[in-house]
Amino acid sequence: MTGELELSVFLIFTGAAVLATLALYARQAILVAYILLGVLLGPFGLSLVGDPELVQQIAGVGIIFLLYLLGLDLLPQQLWTMLGEALVATLLSSSLFWLLGFALARAFDLPPAEAALVGAAAMFSSTIIGVKLMPTTALHHRQTGQMVVSVLLLQDLLAIVVLLLLEGYKTGGGLTLALGRPLATLPLLIFIAWILERFVIVRLIARFDQIHEYIFLLAIAWCLGMAQLAAVMGLSHEIGAFVAGVVLASSPIALFITDKLKPLRDFFLVLFFFSIGAMFSLESLGAIAAPAIALAALLLVTKPLVFRALFVRAGEERAVSLEVGVRLGQLSEFSLLIAVLAVEAGVIGASTSYLIQLATLLTFIFSSGYIVMRYPTPIAVSDRLRRD
Repeated sequence: MTGELELSVFLIFTGAAVLATLALYARQAILVAYILLGVLLGPFGLSLVGDPELVQQIAGVGIIFLLYLLGLDLLPQQLWTMLGEALVATLLSSSLFWLLGFALARAFDLPPAEAALVGAAAMFSSTIIGVKLMPTTALHHRQTGQMVVSVLLLQDLLAIVVLLLLEGYKTGGGLTLALGRPLATLPLLIFIAWILERFVIVRLIARFDQIHEYIFLLAIAWCLGMAQLAAVMGLSHEIGAFVAGVVLASSPIALFITDKLKPLRDFFLVLFFFSIGAMFSLESLGAIAAPAIALAALLLVTKPLVFRALFVRAGEERAVSLEVGVRLGQLSEFSLLIAVLAVEAGVIGASTSYLIQLATLLTFIFSSGYIVMRYPTPIAVSDRLRRD
């Protein structure tokens, strides 16, 4: 077993380095390379990493840490920067994209419940593409960056609501339990996290802040401890990790912890997206290709136009609004997460999950390719557009 694990880690990271190099030459987001590597090496490809249980464990740990770090970046002051404008645009656009996804899924004869999840996956845009392809100066000092970040943060909150609903369905009891259990236990979890953060975690960090190894270990323990507590309380590990991050987000130590955990974040990004690709069944391509391509094409065209119209109506310049729309014009990592967790909860079948995953991958490829050719990014095609 040890040899198998070592071989899997070697294949994943060596293969990821090779395909990431090709992706960068092709001006693509490198997370696409991780997903394609999973398809190639996973149980439905060459079966070089063919242990489904190992892949599931990798995905689970990766999701936990990704949501923890997402929570650490969810700064309340960022939400208030453009809350009024972004809130209206986010709610209206999310409603419209849900309707479009639902209608298209029904047109391909998916059951109403599964079509509703396709619509939910269509609501969100990629935080990774939106942030990683945004120059640092634009991200922090320009209206475009503020608008993109505000929409993404509000979408993240909506995504957490969807994850809570899926968790409720997973435990059984239908919509009433899906809403009732989180409403009853989530506030208690947040209160416990706040007490522990204020009276234990912060004081420990203040006392031993010079010992970086200890801070690193404490940050990991805080994440995993809250994830386990959430599971004991009937919520998911992922929700607990997200709460652990959010509680720390407004603290001055959040940036320090995020910086220390960046290597760990990147490590699990590779594993998470690899596992998504590894769990994708190539045998299902024939059945899902048409609806997945249709969904991807529909959202690639409508998302930039919808966001442009909403922000122009709110008083923004047309060119800025269009750029924001293009940068938000794809599906999201949360779409992949919803696709995976919805299968585990029994809300959708495997084929619908693969449909969402393929549509998401297609939007990643075409959206990121268009962005790097048209707008300033760290990996832009031309020197004129390349901005770090």
